[in-house]
Amino acid sequence: MPIDRRILRILQEDGRLTNVELADRVGLSPSPCLRRIKRLEEEGIIKGYRAVLDRRAVSLGLTIFTEIKVDRHTRANADALQKALEAIPEVVSCHMVSGAPDFIAEIVVPDLAAYEALLTNVLLELPMVEDIKSNFSMRAVKTDGPLPLSPD
Repeated sequence: MPIDRRILRILQEDGRLTNVELADRVGLSPSPCLRRIKRLEEEGIIKGYRAVLDRRAVSLGLTIFTEIKVDRHTRANADALQKALEAIPEVVSCHMVSGAPDFIAEIVVPDLAAYEALLTNVLLELPMVEDIKSNFSMRAVKTDGPLPLSPD
């Protein structure tokens, strides 16, 4: 629905708006706006709210995109690797992909020494890993952008 799309676009820009402010911006009264938001949350369209932190300001200045290849392509190995990656706090996002690697993990650490420790003590110790390639981010160009929702 067009109003739901407007609500979602505005919340992606500023998730801290009050319901009254949001309702005013989408042209609804507060009660119907809140009902729509609750429905969007219940349907899982709105998955949550969070603060987006400056990585450098919290001493996490190194971002690595790590390509991981699964050993002996079995579902069990892929599932085990997925669970292992989900459990590593430094992995802030991870995607199963097509192509040469099976997974691409975005890893955030304070520095190169921290990544080396994670790589040697955690990632390379996973029995279902065949190969790992690391790509170090020089700088972020665009992060945490809003989803490109279709217009009303």
